[in-house]
Amino acid sequence: MAERKPHIEVENLEIHYGDVPAVRGVSFSVQPGEQLTLLGPSGCGKTTTLRAIAGLEQPMAGEIRIAGAPVYSSAQHVNIPAEKRGLSMVFQSYAIWPHMTVFENVAYGLRVRRESKEAIAQKVERALDMVQMRAFSARGASQLSGGQQQRVALARAFVFQPSVLLFDEPLSNLDAKLRADMRIELRELQHRLGITSVYVTHDLEEALAMSDRIVVMKDGLIAQVGSPLEIYNHPRNAFVADFVGSANLIRGRNRTDLAMGDVVALETLSGHVVYGMAHGRPAGADLTFSIRTVHLGLSAAKPAGTQNVWPVRVERSVFQGDFTQTHVAWGDQRLVIRGAAMEPLPEGSEAFLSVEPKRVVLLEE
Repeated sequence: MAERKPHIEVENLEIHYGDVPAVRGVSFSVQPGEQLTLLGPSGCGKTTTLRAIAGLEQPMAGEIRIAGAPVYSSAQHVNIPAEKRGLSMVFQSYAIWPHMTVFENVAYGLRVRRESKEAIAQKVERALDMVQMRAFSARGASQLSGGQQQRVALARAFVFQPSVLLFDEPLSNLDAKLRADMRIELRELQHRLGITSVYVTHDLEEALAMSDRIVVMKDGLIAQVGSPLEIYNHPRNAFVADFVGSANLIRGRNRTDLAMGDVVALETLSGHVVYGMAHGRPAGADLTFSIRTVHLGLSAAKPAGTQNVWPVRVERSVFQGDFTQTHVAWGDQRLVIRGAAMEPLPEGSEAFLSVEPKRVVLLEE
């Protein structure tokens, strides 16, 4: 079977603001119907990259192709205007016109395109149905809640049946519960429409819940690309390990005498031997392991097994509702453990820390 061609291709994209590089040679592709998320902290270049795909930002170098055709190419001197790229964008600020009704807001772009009255009515009703807003069709946009306004912005974006949807932090203005609900709705809607989309967020939960694949960005570069599970369970480097969920980083010298197959061992300065998985990554003289806080076990009694079991002292327990966060002294290092409904151990007490070697991931230097 022939391999599907990517719907969007970004190659060696470079964007500068004056002398400051915002995006530094970024390359990735998006498959047809895929939801790809650009994730990273403020100032990492994710929104700038999205705006370049949309045609709202002028790159300095590189190429952007949609359905195989260049919409921007520095080599070929191509730069297709934003309105001719067949894309729709949903912004952080909903950009709803308050003086218009819900129907008029969604119909506006179709009227500009001079579509017939019947076609407009049909397309707007279908778009409002998809976001469960048809009952609000005649209501003034200024009378809507934040969540309802966001739904109208979504309906307006896909009423044209664009080939690609671009999302720039569209849920960041909503409260936590509504944001969680809208994530699920958006994900289901994207699947139902089968539309290719690129989504920008700095919110880890949002990226994990909504994406087929995630591009983690830092300082205008790509730190890692992979599925949510890959990014979470097998971070490539310390930045990804720390940014995508909370992790403990453990450094030490490589104990090659204890290595076996894909299992590597390091010895910390305080003499603890830790076993972890290399996942095919090269192991040098010095190693860094990442262990997710949720993968560490803490118990008053010593667990069975000899690998990755150590005595520790409990320094602090913080109850945080769904989980308890415990800080322990482990040799000369402080480690953090998160456990759901974990019985807090008394501060100052001795306990045992354990982790399965398969949960300990070797990072690339």
